[in-house]
Amino acid sequence: MKYDFTTVLDRRGMDALAVDSLGASPGVSPGAPKEGFDPIPMWVADMSFPAFPAIPEAIIRRVQHPAYGYFSPSQAYYDAISAWQRDRHGVTGLGAEHIGYENGVLGGVITALNVFCSRGDRVLVHSPTYIGFTKSLTNCGYKIVHSPLCQDEDGVWRMDFEDMEAKLARGGIHAAILCSPHNPSGRVWEGWELERAMALFERYDVPVVSDEIWSDLVLPGFRHIPTQTVSPDARRRTVALYAPSKTFNLAGLVGSYHVAYDVRLRERLAKESSLSHYNSMNVLSMHALIAAYSPEGGVWVDELRQVLAGNIGFALDFIETHFPGVEAARPQGTYMLFLDCTRWCRDSGRTIDQVLQAGWDVGVAWQDGRPFHGPCHIRMNLALPLSRVEEAFRRLKEYVFTK
Repeated sequence: MKYDFTTVLDRRGMDALAVDSLGASPGVSPGAPKEGFDPIPMWVADMSFPAFPAIPEAIIRRVQHPAYGYFSPSQAYYDAISAWQRDRHGVTGLGAEHIGYENGVLGGVITALNVFCSRGDRVLVHSPTYIGFTKSLTNCGYKIVHSPLCQDEDGVWRMDFEDMEAKLARGGIHAAILCSPHNPSGRVWEGWELERAMALFERYDVPVVSDEIWSDLVLPGFRHIPTQTVSPDARRRTVALYAPSKTFNLAGLVGSYHVAYDVRLRERLAKESSLSHYNSMNVLSMHALIAAYSPEGGVWVDELRQVLAGNIGFALDFIETHFPGVEAARPQGTYMLFLDCTRWCRDSGRTIDQVLQAGWDVGVAWQDGRPFHGPCHIRMNLALPLSRVEEAFRRLKEYVFTK
């Protein structure tokens, strides 16, 4: 490969929540490892790979000019987004006027809901549910109505359209959130699934917030379909949210954006997002996005996708061979596994808390899946060099999933 996905980064003391917070926030972060075990960060959804080299190079070039005053986003910023969405996802007709800055995708979700709803309104969300949706919607006074995903005979997570329609038909749902690709299940929705979901939202006149932050991290053999492209009505009623942060590991720089095509909706989004008076772009994040959303950035992402596919394949094969009773649907996108430990806990007589703690003790910093509405589940980040993934699973075999 042209780029480095094998170097093991020592992230300790380098502003890495994934490592530095271990043991510091019980109930939030995993426990710290026992003496003799180094931490392997496999919880918070960032990557332990060196960044695409052009990104720090662009930041350094800009930092070398010693003035960092007020600025407006450059045309190069908008052009980079338009070209990336065109070349990676087939989006046409995306102009600067359709793009609005957001400090973060979750902030953008709330901005859109504030446009569509009043506090206390009900919002349809699929479960399992990304913990960020749960926290942000609850904190802002919205009521979540869950529509559970179901696994088919092949273990593939699917939307339950009958359940969705029953809940929409009762009325009182003022917006819906789509997570595409879905976190934590890793589903990449097919065109017919998005078309059917958006037809329901059109029938019941429910506006849609589509979180597409994972859209670039679709595994080989699958394709992300932007929600706004499935029909003229979907283009009109949907606010889509994106960021380079997941794709290029830039969450610490802050910088997301929304896409909205309807003129009146764009105007209301711009007004709502301005009300805090601090939803403003960082000049370094702008230069980072321009560097990332380049043709060579696409080469880096394609290599990353191959690495992630290899890590996921290794993990699933290891689980099937060595962890009887542990089940995990094969992700089609993202770099997360959602482990179902129900049978293993039942057969071993251990609780999910005991399993989690046993992993934390030996440095496998995985994440409790219950806040994601997985009753006996563990969420596991595989965006690490393969050597670290292999070491984590060796420890799990030796110390955790033992008879």
